[in-house]
Amino acid sequence: MRRTTSAAAAAIALAGVVTAAGPAAAATAPCTPDIIKLPGINSDSSGGGRLKDFGAGGLAVGSSANLPVYWTADRTAHAVPLPEGFQSGEVKAVNSKGLMVGTVERSADRAVAAFTYQQGADAVQLLDAGATGTVALDVNDAGRVVGRGADGAKEWLNGAVVRELPVPADAHPSTKIISVAGINARGDIAGTAQTEYYDADNDQTVTNTFPVVWPAGGGYPPYSLRVWNEGHWSVGTYARDIDDRGRVVGTEDFGYRDDQRRTAAVWKKPYDALPADPGKVSGYEHLELAAGSPATNVAVGTAVTFVEGYPNHIRAAYWPGQGPALALPHPAGASKDSRSEASAASDDDRVGGYFFDWDTGVSNAVIWTCASGQAYAPQG
Repeated sequence: MRRTTSAAAAAIALAGVVTAAGPAAAATAPCTPDIIKLPGINSDSSGGGRLKDFGAGGLAVGSSANLPVYWTADRTAHAVPLPEGFQSGEVKAVNSKGLMVGTVERSADRAVAAFTYQQGADAVQLLDAGATGTVALDVNDAGRVVGRGADGAKEWLNGAVVRELPVPADAHPSTKIISVAGINARGDIAGTAQTEYYDADNDQTVTNTFPVVWPAGGGYPPYSLRVWNEGHWSVGTYARDIDDRGRVVGTEDFGYRDDQRRTAAVWKKPYDALPADPGKVSGYEHLELAAGSPATNVAVGTAVTFVEGYPNHIRAAYWPGQGPALALPHPAGASKDSRSEASAASDDDRVGGYFFDWDTGVSNAVIWTCASGQAYAPQG
């Protein structure tokens, strides 16, 4: 769950009015639209960074130069200390109390381990005693961390496992949890399961990749979310985030040779219907959703058009929760071939992600402020 930064955030986010005709104007909120390129860990402008989540008081987290970093309100990049033996990593999420979660990687064998880190601490804490194969994906304000260990999906609190996340009871015996996407304020968790088995009667391998929701507290069984297409290895539907209302955002991913398709998907309680499709950004053939705001119904991701199987036109996307999906602008002067992705949304109308300037070859973590007032429907 991508965090908000203040109790007043929702009011700010709702103050922007988005139309399909072009950039929207902020109505009453004292907000100045801007596109902020965050510096890299070496304090220059070519950080190669990606912003993954927002915390409180101007805190943001992500990566720069393949290192886990956080940015403070003064836009300074700070390195998260790497544990011995690891050379790279990324901060995946942060809560309002400055508790971060992420992964570090060892160059020698590409082994990955999960960590928590409290802003200002001298060292990270490795989860599962540093066991490789563990990935931490999100943390809520109660300090509950969710992710996937080498032996299954888990929830941690204060560094200790407090819950194993089971497969749904109605799933095929071959089903495994392949990823955990997020946890909301109440403690509901979203992830993705995959079933694969050989159907002897029809002489074929059956594959089904679908989202799962585990209700908070563990007292209720998990939900298997419905998907549009199943049964073939070339298509899978993945959960990417869950908001405080329990809304899940994700993407159906189809890939076979040069035929690539991405379709945004949104599920709402009581999870008894097929997902809603927000549609596409005008001028782009596909839309992926990566994150949602905690309380304002906004979802963000990437609009993309593939050429011969490769993503060739890529633009950060913004969906207000109803109406058309919209694009987010690039900084002034950027070439038409520049690329961007959105991967975080806050309740105070900020969107975070990544921008690559095609002309200079420089990439940066980036923040769109007053995003609802900048989002627009491309023309032509």
